[in-house]
Amino acid sequence: MSEKCNYSILYIEDDDAIRENYVRYLERFYENVYEAANAEDAAVIYKNKKPNILIIDIQLPGKSGIDFLREVREYDHSVKAIMLTAMSDVETLVNATELKLTKYLVKPIARDELKDALDVAVKELVDYTTYANRIIHIKESLYWDQDKEKLIAEGKEIFLTRKERELLSLLFTNLNVVVKSEDIIFELWYDYDNAKIASLKTLVKTLRKKLPHNFIKNVFGIGYTIEV
Repeated sequence: MSEKCNYSILYIEDDDAIRENYVRYLERFYENVYEAANAEDAAVIYKNKKPNILIIDIQLPGKSGIDFLREVREYDHSVKAIMLTAMSDVETLVNATELKLTKYLVKPIARDELKDALDVAVKELVDYTTYANRIIHIKESLYWDQDKEKLIAEGKEIFLTRKERELLSLLFTNLNVVVKSEDIIFELWYDYDNAKIASLKTLVKTLRKKLPHNFIKNVFGIGYTIEV
């Protein structure tokens, strides 16, 4: 038997027989499979276990699967979600773009169909993890994307001039290391003189206005650093 996947799943389905059947099936492939019969129980398990993938029946007693996922999406955009739905609810799901579904599956659902959807979710998790490792969290909702050389605040890109972007890229590449002023100047302007020294000071001053206080630190007489 092949090694089980170490990503965790929360399966939310109110039909006990169906849920138990699929949980047994999923446990063949995944190390941790949790189950819930309604949105309230699911919320408790989700907060305590932080599963990587949600499988949610759209029709749940009390709070619907859509409402449950909407609440999750208010603060978590990384968990993968597969929605199980009746044909009559497909249009509702298609229009609910904020749910960020990996897949929706129309009942009745074959095991292979569910397994294929989970394979897609796992691939997204792997790709996201690889990408996220290149994202540096600065503060609260402020991030630096090393690959795209973009400063992101609350999901929106903050405008940077070319020199601001080059300076940030250089400092983030050398996190927690003091980069000498002359090295920065040669990297950004390919030359070194008093005018370039003044330009660097002005550049740092304007860039600091877009970042948290004292984020770019000046090491007197040496250069600049970012500590994370």
